[in-house]
Amino acid sequence: MELSNSITHKNGRQRKPAVSNSDMRARESTLEVEDDEEALLQNSNSELDTAKVSNGINGELSNVALLLFLYVLQGIPLGLAGSIPLIMQSKNVSYKDQAYFSFVFWPFSLKLLWAPLVDSLYLKRFGRRKSWLVPTQYLLGLFMLYLSFAVDSMLQTDGQKGPDVITLTAVFFMLAFLAATQDIAVDGWALTMLSRENVGYASTCNSVGQTAGYFLGNVLFLALESADFCNKYMRFEPQERGIVTLSDFLFFWGIVFMVSTTLVAVLKKENVSHHHTKKKPKEETQGVMETYKLLLSIIKMPTVFTFCVLLLTAKIGFSAADAVTGLKLMEAGVPKEQLALLAVPMVPLQILLPLVISKYTAGPRPLDIFYKAFPIRLLIGLEYALLVWWTPSVRQDQGFPLYYYAVVLLSYAAHQVAVYCMYVPCMAFHAKVSDPVIGGTYMTLLNTLTNLGRNWPSTIALWLVDPLTFKECQGAPGQTCGSAEEAGLCVREGGVCVTTLNGYYVESVVCVLIGVCWWIFLGKKMKRLQDESPSAWHCRVAK
Repeated sequence: MELSNSITHKNGRQRKPAVSNSDMRARESTLEVEDDEEALLQNSNSELDTAKVSNGINGELSNVALLLFLYVLQGIPLGLAGSIPLIMQSKNVSYKDQAYFSFVFWPFSLKLLWAPLVDSLYLKRFGRRKSWLVPTQYLLGLFMLYLSFAVDSMLQTDGQKGPDVITLTAVFFMLAFLAATQDIAVDGWALTMLSRENVGYASTCNSVGQTAGYFLGNVLFLALESADFCNKYMRFEPQERGIVTLSDFLFFWGIVFMVSTTLVAVLKKENVSHHHTKKKPKEETQGVMETYKLLLSIIKMPTVFTFCVLLLTAKIGFSAADAVTGLKLMEAGVPKEQLALLAVPMVPLQILLPLVISKYTAGPRPLDIFYKAFPIRLLIGLEYALLVWWTPSVRQDQGFPLYYYAVVLLSYAAHQVAVYCMYVPCMAFHAKVSDPVIGGTYMTLLNTLTNLGRNWPSTIALWLVDPLTFKECQGAPGQTCGSAEEAGLCVREGGVCVTTLNGYYVESVVCVLIGVCWWIFLGKKMKRLQDESPSAWHCRVAK
């Protein structure tokens, strides 16, 4: 369920689980920069290493704080992008428009396409990571400042004309693209910014920082933007608007991006520790074309190709529940700020679940848990459909009763348990089969396909809601409700459009049927991949 337009769209959060296996965390955070870690390890000065061991993390608190702050900044545009569909839903946009906007969440699933460029092309004098980080964050700040003046007109509704969805999608797609590029640069910089003893803190900074940034840009913003929430909990005198507007929020963070990026560009130097060593670590990785050829050679391996196909199709059965449910609850009258706030109690659960589940995925067959959780998640999808059907019947003049929100929260918690029981084993299997010679590139490829396997079915699920929904005009003979224009004519003639078949329910049933077929015929094939020998996963070209 998309309580804050999908916890699964928090592209960095779901990309790197906080599991207890520190080796897996470190390998996941490397992305395409595995060579950086090797250079760092091979060229560390032994005396400096000894000093860092004795000082522990205390000697690098400033670097950890900087990484944490950069990841928080990364989460802000992602959180804002997650809030826009909820704002658009309150303006009665079509689900086709929601499908258009869902492309905003694709860059984090496709960043492998340009990550080798970020890793290989840079200005040596300015710094390998700063060459990309500084201009990317300046552009993020400029985009936010531009949006602070233009977003109101993009979201404005005027008669038959709704929000400018195409322009909103283009601008927020660029924000997500820049955030994904910033993620590549920061992940790589973490490997040289922190000592080898403390490099494991990079994934912690990623998880905590992105979570905090997304919370600020989504949950906190939606609460402060809501006039009802502010009047009820934060004001003595009711007002028509919330404490902040979307324009105010964008302007504030645009300024923060510009100022903080300037400070990083001027004050923070890369690889300061190299001045204390006799050798300068070699930072150059293999060329761009060599990296792309390596990725192609990995995909061509029969076992990897089969696994990639399974990753791209495994989430079809969950797409209606994950992508549409939250929007349907809003359509039924549930306030968007309440849906956003229901995600807050889930944060401790999302932190603890990977730690608990990882204890059962450390063995040779982690995908067994994935297979067992699959049908449970399908059943939760049907329960979501029942929840949407039940919602209008419990609505009261003052809103929804407390027990309703308790049911929603329990449903969401059960969904999160099922999600993590599939996600953590999948990530554990990625770490298990990745060729250690090219671990960073290999892991990033599999993680990227996992994310893409979630995004494309969600976009199609949103796209098909309206075509699968059938309405009839009651009270105005001869009129129909097949389009927005026809629905408007029905209302002008004194009629009302009544839904006779809700496309969401059709999708929910069809998706579950597809999911059951996948589980029966392809799920077992996925389990059998665990029986393949390690050589079936190793890339001979790399060696």
